[in-house]
Amino acid sequence: MAKHIAIAGNIGAGKTTLTNILAKHYGWEIQLEDMDDNPYISDFYEDMQRWSFNLQVYFLNVRWQNIQKIRSGKNTVIQDRTIYEDAHIFAPNLHSMGLMSTRDYENYKSLFDSISAQVQEPDLLIYLRAGIPKLVHQIQMRGRDYEDAIRLDYLKRLNERYEAWISSYKGKLLIFNVDDMDFQENPEDAAEIINKVESTLNGLF
Repeated sequence: MAKHIAIAGNIGAGKTTLTNILAKHYGWEIQLEDMDDNPYISDFYEDMQRWSFNLQVYFLNVRWQNIQKIRSGKNTVIQDRTIYEDAHIFAPNLHSMGLMSTRDYENYKSLFDSISAQVQEPDLLIYLRAGIPKLVHQIQMRGRDYEDAIRLDYLKRLNERYEAWISSYKGKLLIFNVDDMDFQENPEDAAEIINKVESTLNGLF
């Protein structure tokens, strides 16, 4: 049985929305990225250079704990964002932008490498590919105060790293181009995704 389904994508790509749709359809448990209880996120967006390392280590710890719970549990869980995205996208992007020191980045990367050796990849990874206008629109629509400071060049850099990571990903993968999709409001878009997930999962059971 597939136990671990994960959704990956840039900030504002629609991960949480799709997570809820698929969880409701299949009766899966949901594991969301809980930003409200994150002790670093607001500080990070105010001063990325000061808080980048703290935030990334926090995420790494939480995601590692979550994966352990998924694999030791009995139910299928769908996860909003993966442990890989911090290590392959967010942390190296912060380092390249001068927002995380080389010392901190190498420390973080070493920690991730130690943990990832014990991580089993998701049974299915769903990647939501979205252009900058779509991301900006959806970020504005949800109106999180701490996201007001996100810059366009930051989103663009993240998108480039997402594409590089996905191009080399070896596990079971589905990619959806969501620029022209609205799976929250359009049942046909949601059905298209569910049908493709269904056909992919049939090969997993």
